[in-house]
Amino acid sequence: MRHYTAQIIAAVLLVLCTVTASHAKDPLRILILGDSFMTSHSQAKQSVAHHLEKAFGAYVKNRAITGARYRYFLPITGALGLNISKQYREGPWDWVIINGGGNDMWMGCGCTKCARRMDKLISADGTGGDIPTLVAKARRSGAKVAYVGYLRSPGTWSPIEHCKDEGDTLEARIAAMAQRDHGVIFISLADLVPTGDKSFHAADMIHPSVKGTRAAADRIAQVLKRH
Repeated sequence: MRHYTAQIIAAVLLVLCTVTASHAKDPLRILILGDSFMTSHSQAKQSVAHHLEKAFGAYVKNRAITGARYRYFLPITGALGLNISKQYREGPWDWVIINGGGNDMWMGCGCTKCARRMDKLISADGTGGDIPTLVAKARRSGAKVAYVGYLRSPGTWSPIEHCKDEGDTLEARIAAMAQRDHGVIFISLADLVPTGDKSFHAADMIHPSVKGTRAAADRIAQVLKRH
């Protein structure tokens, strides 16, 4: 009888070990939300999402949409994924990676007289607004959140050159938000582009080139691995 009991115990332990090993091998699950920064070069499989899939062997769901922003006044934009807050989907995510806000500033107020819009996106102390609301929603699921900033222009002309000050302010507020929660990190790309080097940008000098996308994804991966 004792021998039979020992066999049962051994079998149970074997099953438990197998289940544990199986879970240990589960791929990292990443959800990406945002705008064209996250969709650039998707057709060529060179987007941020594709690079992160390779870096981690991860399952990556990219729900970012070109042209997306936080503040739209037509309900249909949410259904289309153009409202970044509406891109989120519940799931067993390990990481939710978000970018956005640039289109709100550039297209929403032309990066001039944007104080009111800025406050609606995120308050000066990082506690209120559309961005903290979305981040808090993702955190409630148990996922960690990485909020990614934008590439800066290399000191040459671009259509958004005059948005630099507003971009810096927006990202400073996001960084302040991240400091309040150990499960939220802000990943700055402000120093990624060397002065005078246009190769990190596409021809429009707004979106990242393939090189820029790869460099951004590499930085994101490095930061995630440390956390």
